Amino acid sequence: MNVQVIMRDGEAEYAVVPWAEYQALLAAAGRGAAQVVKPAAAPVSDEAPNWKNLREARGFSLETLARAVGISPSYLALIESGEREASDAIQHGLRRALGIGESGS
Repeated sequence: MNVQVIMRDGEAEYAVVPWAEYQALLAAAGRGAAQVVKPAAAPVSDEAPNWKNLREARGFSLETLARAVGISPSYLALIESGEREASDAIQHGLRRALGIGESGS
């Protein structure tokens, strides 16, 4: 089995397996096949999302969201205040963690 282990603070946090192998594991466990559910596309906007409002609306603390994205809480605070601009990778992580579509809030 081809497994990638993602570590955080010296501990295994996630195991990533190829989709076909994941489906085989589900079948072996007597579970049905998994389906990919794509989030609904949000309206396209030229404005940057208000990350703080989105975070608070979903009940995330600054620390929890930052750790889910893999950045420090202080860096997320700078992004939320507009002092720093989030890279595309960080924006993708924020959208994923907050459960919003790729094109906006």
